[in-house]
Parts: sequence; structure tokens; C-alpha cells
Amino acid sequence: MATNVVMPQLGESVTEGTVTRWLKNVGDSIKVDEAIVEVSTDKVDTEIPSPVAGVLLEIKAAQDAVIPVGGVMAIIGESGSVAPSAPVVSAPVVQTPPPAPKPEPVIEKPVVQTPAPTPVAQPVAAPAASGSTVNVLLPQLGESVTEGTITRWLKNVGDKVSIDEAIVEISTDKVDTEIPSPSAGVISEIRVAQDQVALVGAILAVISTSASAAVSAPAPSAPVVSTPAPVIAPPVATPQVVATQIVNTPAPIVFNNSQTAANDSFTTPIVRKLAKEQGVDLSQIKGTGINGRVRKDDVLNVAKSNVAPTSQSPSPVATTQPQAVSTSAPVAQESVLGRVEQTSRLRRIIAERMVQSLHISAQLTSVIEVDVTKIASLRNKVKESFVAREGVKLSFLPFFAKVSIESLNEFPIVNATISEDASQITYSDAVHLAVAVDTPRGLLVPVIRNAGDLTIAGLARKIQDVANRTRDNKVTPDELSGGTFTLTNTGSRGSLFDTPIINQPQVAILGTGAVVKKPVVVKGEDGSDQIAIRQMVYLALTYDHRIVDGADAARFLSSMKLRLEEANFESELGL
Repeated sequence: MATNVVMPQLGESVTEGTVTRWLKNVGDSIKVDEAIVEVSTDKVDTEIPSPVAGVLLEIKAAQDAVIPVGGVMAIIGESGSVAPSAPVVSAPVVQTPPPAPKPEPVIEKPVVQTPAPTPVAQPVAAPAASGSTVNVLLPQLGESVTEGTITRWLKNVGDKVSIDEAIVEISTDKVDTEIPSPSAGVISEIRVAQDQVALVGAILAVISTSASAAVSAPAPSAPVVSTPAPVIAPPVATPQVVATQIVNTPAPIVFNNSQTAANDSFTTPIVRKLAKEQGVDLSQIKGTGINGRVRKDDVLNVAKSNVAPTSQSPSPVATTQPQAVSTSAPVAQESVLGRVEQTSRLRRIIAERMVQSLHISAQLTSVIEVDVTKIASLRNKVKESFVAREGVKLSFLPFFAKVSIESLNEFPIVNATISEDASQITYSDAVHLAVAVDTPRGLLVPVIRNAGDLTIAGLARKIQDVANRTRDNKVTPDELSGGTFTLTNTGSRGSLFDTPIINQPQVAILGTGAVVKKPVVVKGEDGSDQIAIRQMVYLALTYDHRIVDGADAARFLSSMKLRLEEANFESELGL
């Protein structure tokens, strides 16, 4: 009798998992509880054991496939069962379709788009299926991610690769990551050049799995040169991991990458950058990740053993002008005077979106000054007990977030979105609070969903959590989209106020300035004007004047001012 191997529930909030590697092939004998597949979720990386002993009859989920909880990944039959025939490939992959007649060799020209007002990606024909080659495809790197940019090839044409060895670095508007090889073999072709853009499902490279397969010799001519940001479309056919005929371009792509340390190809760009900053030699680290991959914690553990840690910690929220955040003592930085360097993929995306935002919407900024002396007094009363109870410090930001949410419920127009042609307004039924975070890579804006359900303590924990995970590159791509209103702490580096740019398609963003002590005129007990030292802050609301009027913005800020100055938060703080 056949038994299904299903995706288990790997955490309360986990709804799906990604198959990272099959440990068994079709036809293999398996013992009960023997690991058969590695699975990755947004919370854990783990192995799935076999529920029964038997023979692996069928693999239902290909490597890199996303499977919902309860979905069937494989079928195991009783010992002695006959496994269905499968192609002989070194990588454990899904079953291939029936063999098709062997096509004649085809020579394709590289896909190069002619500049046009609206570029249209040209499809790349997928090679026919066989067991001699394996296509390296661009996987789905998040629900809203549709394309990625090649930032660096880690392997050249003709290089040998092992299964799961990193071969190329990819950058999207959400994450930077490496794509592992789906099979052992030799790189026979590179389809997408460095700095080119490829759609999800597109063929990035071809790996020959045949020991006697000929490898295309690089031509001495110049490498493929494309027009700005050409987009490589995915194959028309359903993406398969297995392919046959090697299709060569007129000018094979060759990259002269410098030699890296022994462990370098088994690390992510973030880990390599961290190792460089900490002065750690990657070749001397024994990685604790899958297949010996060096992880961030490995680097930090070695760094801690060499240098005493400091108590300095970064501020959880970014300014609108991102600055690099360091968790260690300040060190001398290499001078950049007179240097010319290429901007990163993320920096280009930030630049494009900021300019696009200003072109799309009519943006104005209203500023109001708020007395937060009472809130400062409350913080002083509970700061020690709050840290002990919640595990995070209580800053002013959770108060600003809480009151912002309350005011958004009072003025839903500020929590709405408007179509680009201003023909349609969508009112959100919840507040999904986006919080700007300063990272070494640039400004990122993770989202706290259903923030209206959280208390001040809950907001403090959530803000700290998403800020830390965003800096550590552990935030998921889907957490970087879907916000309805953005909060940016422009005062975290001492700025009094700023004029933040709207995060499209939202219609407003609130900037909170630095809280400073200053003399202000207040009413005395006898009703006379007096000068007192108060703790004051500027709140700056940038809004889309196509949908939000100046009076709406003023009412929103006035509501926040009244609530913050009353400071009736004792019940939430346990006072």
C-alpha cells in the first residue's frame, strides 16, 4: 500500500515550505524515520523523515517548489514495490515527461531588447528534456517578486559544480541571495549576463551532467553586451529541471571572477560582508549550515572570541537618509574620496521609487509640535519593569505608532490608497504599519500587519523584531510589501523634522523628529503665561494632495497631538 509524505505543520504561523534538496531518489529503499527531504520555511530549515519503511515510488514536489502544509511531496510504497522509471540524473528531481524526439541542434541569439517606451521581454526557448543537462532556473523568491538581477556569477563556463553549491548571486527589490546548483556537473552555458534582469522561471544557466559532455569554449571576442536592464523571460514551456540539447549563444559569456576562499562559495553576500567588517577569515570557519555552509552566527561567534563585544546597539528605526549601522565599536573606514563606484541594485531601486513617488502624487508636508513631557514621565516610571517583562526597551516610537493607528481609524482617508490615474480610492479595513529601517544595504520598510490589534508593548516588541530581522537579512520578502501607512523615525539621528517621501501606493507617511528639551510658554495654575522646560517633538505628515486635503492632514495631526499630550496610557503600562 502506498503512503503519502506530506508537508507537516512546522510552526503555528507557517503555511507553506520550500523543498531545498531531496536526500533520496526515486527507487531508493527507505527506513522509517529516515530523512528523505530538506525543507525551508520562513521560520526554520529542517529535514522531513519518512513515515514508513519502503521504496520511494514518486517525487511530487521538485526542488525549489513551494508546498502548502498538508501538500503531498512524495509517495512511498511497500518494500518490493516497483518504482516508476526515472531519468538518470545526479540531482534528485521530479519525474520527467515522456521522451520527445531528439531535436536538431538550434542556435539561439541572446535576448536583447531594443530600447522602447514600454519594453517587452522576448521569450527564450527552453531546451528539450533529457538526462544530459540540467537548467538552472530563477526561483520564486517571494510572493510579490517577479524578477531578479544577476549581481555576480560565482562560477564560469567550464567550471565543475557540486549539487547545492552556490553558483550565482541574485538581487531583487526584497532580498539578496544565492542560487544553488540543482545538480552536479559542469557549467556548459550561462544564459543571463551580470547586471541583466531575468523573470521568475527564466533559465539562468545550463549544467551538463554527462561526464563526457563537451563544454562550449569561450570565444575570445567581447562578452555579451546588452541594452540597459534587459529582461530575460521564462521559458514558454512549463519549467523543468531536466533538459537535453545544449544551446550555445554566438558569444559565450565568460566572467573573470577572482579566486575566493575555500568557504567563500558556501556563504551569502551578507555573511561575506559581515566577515570582512569583523576581520574574520572565512576559510578558517567550520560552517554549521547545510552542507557546511557558513552562517552569520558562525562569523559572529568567531568575532566574539577575538574581540570583546560592546554594549552599543543600533537604533531600531531608520532616518529618511540611511546610514550604515554598526553593532561594534567604531573603526576607521576606508576613504571614498575621489572614488567612483557602481550603485547597488537596492540603491537603484530606492532611487527609482523615490523619483517615481514624486512623479505620481502631489506631495505636501504638514508639521505640528507636540509636548510629550507626560509620556517621558511615564517611560521613566516603567522603563526597568518594562524591559524585564517585555524583553525590549520602551522608546517614544511605540507611543507614536499607537496614536497613529488610533488617528488612522478616526481618519480612514489617510489609511487609503488611490489608483495611479486617481480614478479609484480603496479604503483599507486594517492598519498594516510599515516601519522604515536603516540597514547596511539601504533603507528597507518591513510591515507590521494588523497593527491595530497590538498594545504599546506589542508594538514595541514587533518594531524591534522586524528591525533586527531586516538588518540581519532574515525578513521574508512578503513582509516588505502590503503596508497601508508608513512611520519613519527621522529623529533617531538627531534631526528635528524632515519631509519624508510617500511609500507608494500609500497616501501618507509620518516622520517623527528628535525629542528635545526646550523652553516653551505654558499656562500656570493661576492661568498666567509661564516659561517651562518641556520635552517637545515635531511630527511631520507628508500626504498625497490628490486624495488628502490640507484640512484632513491638520485634523489628523491635531488628533495625534491631543492624544499624546493627554498621555492616558497608564492602563497599558500596568500603572
